[in-house]
Amino acid sequence: MTLALAVLIIYATALMCFGLFISNRVPIRGDFFVAGRRLTPFLLFATILSSNIGAGSTVNAAALGYRDGLSAWWWVGSAGLGSIALALWIGPKIRQLAATHHFETIGDFLEYRYNGGVRSAVTILLWIGTVAILAGQLMAIGWVLNVVTGLERWMGCVIGGIVVTAYFTAGGLLTAVWVNVVQLVVLLIGFAVVLPLSLSEAGGLTHVMHATSDIEQYWNPWRGGNSGWFYLAMLAPAFVVSPGLLQKVYAARDDRTVRLGIGWNALFLLVFASIPPLLGMIARSTFPELSHPDLALPTLLMHSLPPVVGALGLAALFSAEISSADVILFMLATSLSKDFYRRVLKPNATDKEVLTVARWAAIGGGFLGTIMAVTADSIADVLAFFYTLLSVSLFVPVIAGLYLKRFTSTEALTSMLAGISFATFVQIATEGRGFAGFTPAMFGLGGAFLSCLAGSGTRILTRQKH
Repeated sequence: MTLALAVLIIYATALMCFGLFISNRVPIRGDFFVAGRRLTPFLLFATILSSNIGAGSTVNAAALGYRDGLSAWWWVGSAGLGSIALALWIGPKIRQLAATHHFETIGDFLEYRYNGGVRSAVTILLWIGTVAILAGQLMAIGWVLNVVTGLERWMGCVIGGIVVTAYFTAGGLLTAVWVNVVQLVVLLIGFAVVLPLSLSEAGGLTHVMHATSDIEQYWNPWRGGNSGWFYLAMLAPAFVVSPGLLQKVYAARDDRTVRLGIGWNALFLLVFASIPPLLGMIARSTFPELSHPDLALPTLLMHSLPPVVGALGLAALFSAEISSADVILFMLATSLSKDFYRRVLKPNATDKEVLTVARWAAIGGGFLGTIMAVTADSIADVLAFFYTLLSVSLFVPVIAGLYLKRFTSTEALTSMLAGISFATFVQIATEGRGFAGFTPAMFGLGGAFLSCLAGSGTRILTRQKH
């Protein structure tokens, strides 16, 4: 058994045991769903940041750096920019509503603001999208275990699915928050050590630049290959209205906690955004013939660093994927148990029944995510699907619901349909390339906004006629 494998086994076992320990402190539904609404700024920062730094921000961002160069910064950087809006404007406002009206899910807010139809539509979309992003996290775990142990990727996906489902199902958000603190510490230490040593082992920044100098626009920070500033349209809105993140905002004890916790997260993401792409670029200079870009970061950690440092880096990577996977199970569990089971199937369900359904939903979501991870080809593809769907369907209804009092349920549903339709058409028609530099996500957001404006204009004209 290698040192890296031993570290990962011990770490995964510790996470599951910790989850079972915390589960004894989850006697009521409120702890499972919103952690008793008592998160401090530090705990909110830790759980939000750990959720945001997952497969997309590590393995995928490094793969984009390996393939496209410095412009891969925009993948995580866009999330940081979106988080600023969440910290300063959206988060405090929606937390106040959640505390006043006892919201536990994004569906609670949407039904309060619109009606049950909007809530049901979002529930269906979430189940489709979040299974995809869970698959992305499990695929990253699969690549890590493939490099460390030689296991087939599908076996690594299955192992990752079992680990994250076991510890999250035990205690819900309360478990996730405290485990996220542990994961964040491991992650920060790991990446702080790995970057300078990797750069040194590669011969320094000058050598990396020389080895990649013949790749067109590889060091262009705005756009290179298929990466660049246009990630803003797909990712920034998603990190403002993500149901999993908003539900963690619900758990904050006050507005100051939201501004500080999420604000710290935003600043960290803006700095961290350059690290995985740089590691991917270092991997490109060291291992230029990898069979798949997703192997860049695990291969760099396993084969170009001293064993102890590599094991620490792999533990940090494993930690990042697990911490993001738990927020996804969180969305799946709460959406089915609260927004479907209690709202549609059994309105008089007891807290114990809702909690039981939430845990079974997490198990079911973990199973479906594992199946998709085994069959999918690219982490970037499944993550892009989720973030695009989230941005084009939820951004307009949530923002308009908070700030436009006369925005109706019909307009909300229409904007969702328009956003998804525009993005899907462009995705299919161009195979994801977009038209004239505009991506499917940009067209989707544009369609949602146009639908919003058209609906509002029609309502105003109708009112004037009467």
